[in-house]
Amino acid sequence: MAEASRSEEYSGPYAAQKERYDRLFSGAKAKSRDFSEATGNPATIAGELVCLTETLPGGWGWSGTVARGDTLRIVNRGATQGVSVLLYNAADPTERFNAGDTMKVQWNARLGRGRILLSDMGRVLASITDDTYGRNDALAGGSTAATNAEKYGDTPLRSTRDNFILLAAKHGLTKRDIPPCLTLFAPVGVDDEGRLRWEGGGASAGAHADLRAELDLLVFVSNCPHPLSPGAYAPGDVDLIVWASPPPAADDFCRTATEEAKRGFENNARYLALQGRVAS
Repeated sequence: MAEASRSEEYSGPYAAQKERYDRLFSGAKAKSRDFSEATGNPATIAGELVCLTETLPGGWGWSGTVARGDTLRIVNRGATQGVSVLLYNAADPTERFNAGDTMKVQWNARLGRGRILLSDMGRVLASITDDTYGRNDALAGGSTAATNAEKYGDTPLRSTRDNFILLAAKHGLTKRDIPPCLTLFAPVGVDDEGRLRWEGGGASAGAHADLRAELDLLVFVSNCPHPLSPGAYAPGDVDLIVWASPPPAADDFCRTATEEAKRGFENNARYLALQGRVAS
């Protein structure tokens, strides 16, 4: 009876929506590749392309702006088990990274090379144009004082939540402006019971991820271990490099990965056109 009822449900007024869902899902799964065939970014960035370099010590946070078209490379020099990132529209920080929509729209919780990072306005904040490790987490969020105490005891240690609160205050924001984050170099999966778990080893020293800004961005980075990572609290140094990446081609692999990605960039184009008219 349950199967019959379900069939009747989708043969009625929701049939068109179900057909569209199945079509988009099938198309997205067909393109769920590792994008290894796409041209990668250079392993070493030429000096004349570098706009900014910073070294972020273990446990600390950083904030800065990245102009549209430039790329932020995050190099996990010290093999920290997770480096957390938040993205905001620099022109209007009420628009910020939306982890749920980013995963839902791309039918994938394993965000790596070729994927996009969406805002809560349906626009693309950044594209992951390179990723030498390939496992990044948007499910669990970053560490907090409570998760640190549970894992490491009562010794006060810096956490991602605390870092983000401090960084937010520097830019006139509050803790209410801190959404769930993306944590790079974090192999988080889901077991058969639906529980989140750390799967395998973390990234080796020198792994990097490139985030190309698709709007002018305000970026927060926290160099604290992921709340599910094993072992002691021992974050190493992270290098941050902002560089002038080449303009994306019309068939750029991030921009054409799925129909949903294409719509995100169409939303960007409309927004940027409006900003241009307002500015003039």
